[in-house]
Order: sequence, then structure tokens, then C-alpha cells
Amino acid sequence: METTIWNVLLTGAVGVLSYFVREKSDEITRLNILLNKTREEVAKEYVTKAEVHADINRVLDRLDRLEHKLDRFIEVHRAQSNS
Repeated sequence: METTIWNVLLTGAVGVLSYFVREKSDEITRLNILLNKTREEVAKEYVTKAEVHADINRVLDRLDRLEHKLDRFIEVHRAQSNS
């Protein structure tokens, strides 16, 4: 009789423990899926290093052209004022 009670109690405890372990395992799986989806979405919003490098080079090229134009303007203005 006593062993039957222990068997029932241990079976119940193992059953409850198994239920909680299964629930936590399902939750971890769900969180992993959400994390992977989040990583995919974040990757869509950010630029790569190559894209940033190309954009910065375009800006620097424009600044160089502007600098050359300003230099020519200043040279012409000085030449006219010296004459």
C-alpha cells in the first residue's frame, strides 16, 4: 500500500515537472523564432559598410569640386582687384 502511494506521488510529480519543462521548451523555441525574425528585420534597415563608404566618397567628391570652384573664384577675384 505504501509503495502504491509513493508511486502515485512520484508519477504526479514527474508529470507536473515534465509539463513545466515542456512549456519552457516551447517558450524558448518561440523566443528563438522571434529573435531570428527580429535579426532579419534589423538587417533590412541598416546599410552596409560598402554603402556608407560609397556615399561618403560621393560627398567628399562634391566637396572637392566645390573647393576647386571656390579657389578659382578667389583667384579670378584677386586677379581683377590687382588689375
